[in-house]
Amino acid sequence: MSAKFEIYKDKSGEFRFRLKAGNGEIIASSEGYSSKQACENGINSIKTNAASAEIVDQT
Repeated sequence: MSAKFEIYKDKSGEFRFRLKAGNGEIIASSEGYSSKQACENGINSIKTNAASAEIVDQT
């Protein structure tokens, strides 16, 4: 099974997403969005920008 994004509504009615690894573990979660479309835009932004993101080690 590959990683997947899940969209859901939280207790306050905001849309959020979480990214789950192939083993089902949550590896990222989002802020709250007022609309499903805005949430989907957040997912698409990650898909577009994550590959070119640099790693910053602050240890």
